[in-house]
Amino acid sequence: MMKKVRAVQYGCGKMGKYLIRYLQEHGAEVVAAFDINEAVIGKDIGEIAGTALTGVKVQALHEADKTLETLKPDVGIIATLSTMADLEDAFSLFARHCVNAISTGEEALYPWNSSPEITQKLDILAKENNCTLAGSGYPDMYWGVLIDTLAGSMHKLVKVKGSSCYNVEDYGIALAVGHGAGLTVNEFNQQIGNYNDLPYDVISQKIESGEYAPPYMWTQNGWLCSRLGLTITSQIQRCVPQIAKQDTYSDTLKMTVKKGDVLGLSAVVITETAEGVTLETECIGKILTADECDKNSWQLIGEPDTSIEVNNPATVELTCANLVNRIPALINSPAGYTTTEKMPNNVYMTKPMHEYL
Repeated sequence: MMKKVRAVQYGCGKMGKYLIRYLQEHGAEVVAAFDINEAVIGKDIGEIAGTALTGVKVQALHEADKTLETLKPDVGIIATLSTMADLEDAFSLFARHCVNAISTGEEALYPWNSSPEITQKLDILAKENNCTLAGSGYPDMYWGVLIDTLAGSMHKLVKVKGSSCYNVEDYGIALAVGHGAGLTVNEFNQQIGNYNDLPYDVISQKIESGEYAPPYMWTQNGWLCSRLGLTITSQIQRCVPQIAKQDTYSDTLKMTVKKGDVLGLSAVVITETAEGVTLETECIGKILTADECDKNSWQLIGEPDTSIEVNNPATVELTCANLVNRIPALINSPAGYTTTEKMPNNVYMTKPMHEYL
């Protein structure tokens, strides 16, 4: 491919500003952008990203159909919400116009074990229109590819134990609310904790029906098992509230979380497999206090044991960079909803993006 990759940014919030700049600096041309926020509609994307003005203005979402039909871009980047129920319309929009699309939404990374009906519908639509849909971001690398790579250095693998802590303040109100931030403990237990420890078949049915949105590690363990060639026999999850030790103000929620109320959650998912490998993974998403930072820790237990820890990762920037680096593999992949464990590992792009196609 000798021409520039032509990209469309769908969602111009906290992540959009990095995504636009990273796309431009890797040689892609951002030809359109969409948002629902009146405060950014009409702004030049260069103003959003802190780069040179381009003449490309952020458009209202209702203009997307007409614009995509006219421009016929190569790829759409979706940076809005987290769940497949929320992302389905955006993915469908791009697929109808035969445009490859990739999302920062956490569930989008491996939705086959959480939203199979939506994913199957999108898979069919993408195949009919010869395009590829996927999700990527920080979990793709730091909860997925990194662990798979370390496992490749082991003689024997018995257990994978992981924990990732992140600040919900960095990702917008939808994610903070989904983690229970701002609730009382009783509200948390009624709305989120009431699904703890349900049998695998029961919780799977509730998740697949859309009654309950699982913690991120539910889908992540599915990604890891698929990548490692493991067969899931059972999977349970437990969500525990993270309690404020003092009054804590949330800029995202625009409120003070009172001492004794909920800053977020710890969600543990335990997966057993037919091959005898156990996955015990935890995500801790909450409003971090001044003495806390993002952290990513993993242990691989077997022969030999090994571990890795990443302290204070720039999760927002790494999410955006990892997604942008995935775009050549996305475009090169077979049509359908193709999850990233089926793609080659990312490489650092020393040349313009189009030279990797």
